[in-house]
This record gives sequence, structure tokens and C-alpha cells, in this order.
Amino acid sequence: MIAASSAVAAAAVIAAIWLAAAVASSPVGPHEYGCPIFPVSNPLNQEIVNAPVDPHSAAYIAAIGATVHLHADFGSDPSYGIPYTVVGPSQRKVPIHFNEYGEESNPGPYPVPPDAPVEGAGEEGDQHVLVLQRGTCKLYELYHAQRDSSGWEAGSGAVFNLRSNALRPEGFTSADAAGLPIFPLLARYPEVHAGQIDHALRVTVERTQRGYIHPATHYASESTDPNLPPMGLRLRLNASFPLGSYHGQALIILRALKRYGLIVADNGSSWFITGAPNPGWNETDLDQLKTVPGSAFEAVDTGPIHSHP
Repeated sequence: MIAASSAVAAAAVIAAIWLAAAVASSPVGPHEYGCPIFPVSNPLNQEIVNAPVDPHSAAYIAAIGATVHLHADFGSDPSYGIPYTVVGPSQRKVPIHFNEYGEESNPGPYPVPPDAPVEGAGEEGDQHVLVLQRGTCKLYELYHAQRDSSGWEAGSGAVFNLRSNALRPEGFTSADAAGLPIFPLLARYPEVHAGQIDHALRVTVERTQRGYIHPATHYASESTDPNLPPMGLRLRLNASFPLGSYHGQALIILRALKRYGLIVADNGSSWFITGAPNPGWNETDLDQLKTVPGSAFEAVDTGPIHSHP
């Protein structure tokens, strides 16, 4: 539900204050494959350590599940998580035929190779395909994707310029329910191996409300219950949550959750953090996340809730 105009204006001012402080404190954003993974000023790359607690925080956490624990929805098994592929600037573009949300999708062609990995290939699910193109620094993402005779068929698709902070049009989905990009929000092994994550991480929750917070641009619910989290909600691991018993890959992820938090991107199992599969993931390390309850988080206020018709 949308708050009154005065409350929205106040929330926008508060969000602008913490965003300005975060930009000043984070001079270097994530870079991979010769590309920025969005500018340092992008909301997804902003620390939320000093962001104010959302007035609905307790209700949101209760709705997501205060006694439900974190779960790493990725690992060393290549069939678990959302894979991605990286191509060069000369990769041939192929037609993309949209069969669900074509009116909200960026039209093809996309530089998707015929052997691009598909999430959960051969199984029921979202079947995402993610392609980062070096040189152009563009990100091409597909939902419900499968190969066809001339290229690919997909439910929806979105193209993101990784050098830009431009949002999707209001009310538009992407390859994800919230209208957000997927690749920049994945837990990716190379950055964890390097010792630090410098961006928010994607999370799913079981139920959401009919609204979204920028940079999200789309909702996936008709519920007007104000106690349900909106798409784009940022969730921060409490500063007081002790990390002394954690180690390895889990510790790096938990440190990021205190600095950058989680962002609600889709409906699904609550507190499932999304990552890309990689043989370097240590399952024993990642299992430590299962000891962190939802009650260890708080929702932070990063802007007003929008509800596009």
C-alpha cells in the first residue's frame, strides 16, 4: 500500500541522506570481466549500515519468518543455483521469441550462445539464462528460457547497461519478478574467494505485497496487506549479531549482509539467498548459514513503496 504523500516525501528525504553517505564511504564498486557491475553509486552497491530501520520492520520480518533460517540456494553442484556465461563483443546475436511478458521485455536479438547454461536445465523452475558481454558491458537476462530452432524462446527478457543506473520502466518486470537484474545480486565464488562482497544479495520470500521499492520496478502479488514485504525491500543483518563462531565462505557472506544486506527479488522459499554454482563452493562452510534466523535481520528504509497500475 502507498503511504500518504507527506510520509512518502519524508521517506525519500531519509533515503537520499543515507544514500549520499553511502556513496561517500564506498569509492570503489564491484568490477568483473573488465566491466563495472553497475556504478558505485548504484543502490545495489550501496552500504546500508547507517540506513534507518523501516517502521514496518518487525511486521515484515514476522511475515517472512522470524524463526526460519537462511539457506544458500547455490553450491558446488552445477545444477543448483543460477549459472551465467560471459561472451565477447563479437558474439553473434540471435532472435529471442517472448511468450509471456513480451510487452515488458527488451526485444532481441541477444548475444546468447547456443550452449548457454540454463538454470535447472531439464527441470521445472524459472530456467534463467544470464549472459554478460565483455566490451559492451551489457547484461542480457532471460526467464523461462529454452533453445528453439533460430535462437531462444523465453517468458521475458531484459537488457541492462552495466555502466548505467537506469531503472526498468515503472511497472515492468525483467527476468526477475521485481524488475531487478539477477547477475549483480548473485553470490559469486570469485569475489568470495577474494575475500569480500561489495553489493546486496538476492533473496526470495514466500509472500509479498502489491508494491515495490526502487530500484525494483515490479510487484508479483495482488495482496494489499501492508505487513507483507514489498519487492525491493532491503534486509540488514543486525549489527549486534555475533560472527565470532563463523568462518570461511559463510563469514564473508554474513559480513556482506551487515554492510549491504539482502534485497527481495522474487517470491519463493523465504530466506533463500541466490548464488551462482561453482566447484569452489564449500558446502560445509555454506551450511553455517542455516544457523542464522530471520529474527537476526531488520528491514531498512531505502525509499517509498510504489504501486504501478
